[in-house]
Amino acid sequence: MRYLPFVLLLVTPHFALAQTPASAAPLTLEEAIAQGIANSQRLAELAARAGAADFAVAGRRASEMPAVSVQGGYARTNHVQEFSISFPGRLPQIVYPDIPNNYRARLDLLWPIYTGGRGDALERAARAERGAIASDVEAARADLRLEITRAYWAAVTAGETEAVVRRSVDAVEAHAKDVRARLEAGLVPPNEVASADAQASHQRLLALEAATQRGIALADLARLTGRDAVAVAAPPPAADRTGATPAPPASELVARAVRDRAERQALEQRAASADARVAAVAAGSRPQVALGSGYDYAQPNPRLFPRSREFKPSWDVSVNVSWTLWDGGRRAAEQGEAEATASALKTRVVDFDRQVTFEVRARALELESSRQAVLAADDGIRAAVEAERVVGERYNAGVLTSTEVLDALVARLQAELDRARAIASVRLAEARLERALGR
Repeated sequence: MRYLPFVLLLVTPHFALAQTPASAAPLTLEEAIAQGIANSQRLAELAARAGAADFAVAGRRASEMPAVSVQGGYARTNHVQEFSISFPGRLPQIVYPDIPNNYRARLDLLWPIYTGGRGDALERAARAERGAIASDVEAARADLRLEITRAYWAAVTAGETEAVVRRSVDAVEAHAKDVRARLEAGLVPPNEVASADAQASHQRLLALEAATQRGIALADLARLTGRDAVAVAAPPPAADRTGATPAPPASELVARAVRDRAERQALEQRAASADARVAAVAAGSRPQVALGSGYDYAQPNPRLFPRSREFKPSWDVSVNVSWTLWDGGRRAAEQGEAEATASALKTRVVDFDRQVTFEVRARALELESSRQAVLAADDGIRAAVEAERVVGERYNAGVLTSTEVLDALVARLQAELDRARAIASVRLAEARLERALGR
């Protein structure tokens, strides 16, 4: 008991440390994208579909391979009167004995040696569908990168908005204290104190809203990265974020997007798959040839005469030809359906090219506008800082009221917030343009 206080003194800090939740390590944009891709359930679903498509290709390839099967059976029949042949001077010869227990085992081989190209066409269709799914995976990965980028810069903007509003709250509250001191000295009327308090309350409300928006943005980013909690790293300096590299001409960007977009590649591959299915249906009008063989081991063996109670083997080899001469229009309907599907997919490719052309041009214009907005925001900050300095000097000289000082302060903080949003808009516009180009 004498050493208990010392034990508690040593144990308590460790217990408190264990109870403190670990704060999330700040993520850069590249780390957030990597974690989002690694933890995406949508990509996992598409990967599973790609695996299923691989098995479908293997199944189509195996459809023209030989198939070997084993059959076995037992049958109990009614008793029959034995049939025998008698010869003079000999014992009767039983030709058809009474064998109620019948056992049979058979090994079958079936090999389609000519299908009119149907199996080959189905395999090509399956391979094209597998390629389309691979393009879907790339498109989903690009969509996820864009969504994570949007959520990341939304979290950064919300954090900077909260920081700006917090500074605004501190500055307004400090100004409110200064106004109260001036009121006590008889330098300002009471209404200026009320105005300062009202402005401080308004800024505190804005700070609460900014904190809520930041929490929502971080929760969205945590959802996309598959983590319970997430924090964003401090953005790079403003001088490194303007992104003043000029974009290539719009015609070059459109040509690049048409060439690289995974969605277009998926449409083309599905159109090729539909064309292959048309060929597979058309192959049904041709003769189908298959090689068959079998090995029987039965008691009694019906192929051997006379029947006996012994297990005896037999075998057979055959070539089977089938040719559907009329099916009531079923094949023509299936072929028409496949041709219409292929035509629809090819039409979607043309429409997709138009959409891509519009999207690339719009994203390029957004990027250029966002870059110009950053430059305008820089000019706005310089003007707001200078206006705040002049208003402060005139307020100290007793020429202006505190309301005008608060207006100048809020204008300068709003200019800083506008610049933060403009920089985030530049990065988001760059990400949208990259997505439009298929990256």
